[in-house]
Amino acid sequence: MLTLYSAAQANKEFKNILYAEVNERKLLLDLYLPANANPYLIVWVHGGAWRSGSKDSPPMGLLSGGYALASVDYRLSTEAPFPALIHDIKASIRFLRANAKKYGYRRDKIIIWGSSAGGHLAAEVGTTNGDAELEGNVGNNPDQSSAVQVILDFYGPTNFVTILDQSTPHGLSVRAPALELLLGKPVEKVPELARKASPVFQIDPSDPPLFIMHGDQDYQVPVNQSLELQAEYQKNNLKVQLEIVHGAGHSDGAYYEPAYLSKVTAFLSDALK
Repeated sequence: MLTLYSAAQANKEFKNILYAEVNERKLLLDLYLPANANPYLIVWVHGGAWRSGSKDSPPMGLLSGGYALASVDYRLSTEAPFPALIHDIKASIRFLRANAKKYGYRRDKIIIWGSSAGGHLAAEVGTTNGDAELEGNVGNNPDQSSAVQVILDFYGPTNFVTILDQSTPHGLSVRAPALELLLGKPVEKVPELARKASPVFQIDPSDPPLFIMHGDQDYQVPVNQSLELQAEYQKNNLKVQLEIVHGAGHSDGAYYEPAYLSKVTAFLSDALK
């Protein structure tokens, strides 16, 4: 199996770069660069039910394919509810675009990638390019665009209106309290906010290409969530590819094996033309 969490494939790395500060909370990112010059940049968004996790363990497998990787921290739902997480991630993209020449990667086509809650955040950021409400005012690069040109969503929730009804008892026990913390109130109490936080309701014909991967044995985030996202993309005649990983559960290592990452790189090669 592919080594996921090693920086051995990075030619250069820069740790704990300050990309913004909010109320004395420092927002940091780690940057890993391949040996090749002027690579495309992937922004990695970690998972953890929106309330845990960190930038410290990104998947490194695409570095060997010549992609740069920025792993970003953001305020967790225990610190600030939605849309603070989105504001932070968009600020990191503006920072990265502003500093592309300094570090040596391309600024024109940025990829966002996340898994689980990070997959949700990646899809939400990617489908809200130019949304003033979700842009926020975090960071010092308001002149830069936070738009991304490709989305990679690994088993992320996409529709907070339907996810609880789709969930197993285990999924409910995890998801309901996590969503309440994310949104500030139970989903049923804030239906409009739940829709605003759901990528399936943000899609329009201007959205970037989307690659989705999800296991059919995921008892934490139902695979129907990815099917819904795919369907909305198809309705809008947008480029989308959904890979169902048979037998895989939530956060399964199979998603990051070479056979599946090769599907990601093939999609990226086509989407970034």
